[in-house]
Amino acid sequence: MKKVLIAYASRMGHTEKLAQYIAEGVRMSGHEVDLKKIGEIDDIQSVADYDGYVFGCPTYHRDMTGGMKTFLFKAENLNLMGKIGGAFGSYTHSGDAPRYVFDTMQYVFKMDMSELGSLNVLEDAVDTPDGIKTGQDYGRSIGAKLPA
Repeated sequence: MKKVLIAYASRMGHTEKLAQYIAEGVRMSGHEVDLKKIGEIDDIQSVADYDGYVFGCPTYHRDMTGGMKTFLFKAENLNLMGKIGGAFGSYTHSGDAPRYVFDTMQYVFKMDMSELGSLNVLEDAVDTPDGIKTGQDYGRSIGAKLPA
C-alpha cells in the first residue's frame, strides 16, 4: 500500500470537497491518503516522504491563489522528480489554476503526472453525482499509477 498526499487551497470549500472525492478514489484503489490544506503545512519537509502527490487550487482572478504559489516554491525543494502526481481545482469562469499547477509539477518538478491531465470542475458541479464520480475517477487514476 502506497501513501498519497492531497494538498490543496480552498477559498469557498468547493476545492476542498473535490479533494475529498479524489481521496475516496485513491482509497478505492487500495492506497492511503493524507488530506492537508496548504496553509496548515508549516514545515515543507513534513510532506517529503509520500509516493504520490495531488495538489489542488481554485482559480482566482484567472490564476492560482497566492498561497498555492508560495507552496509550490517551497515544494520545489522536496525533490519530487519521478513521483506520481496530479492537479485539480474548481472554478466559476476561466479555470486556469489547475493547469498551471499541473504544468509546474510536470515541467519544473519533473513528476510522473496523470495521463488525464489536470482536473477542473465547475464549482456548481462539484457536489453533483457527475462531480463526485469525476473526482473519484481522478483519484483512482492516481492510485492506478502507483506501483504495487
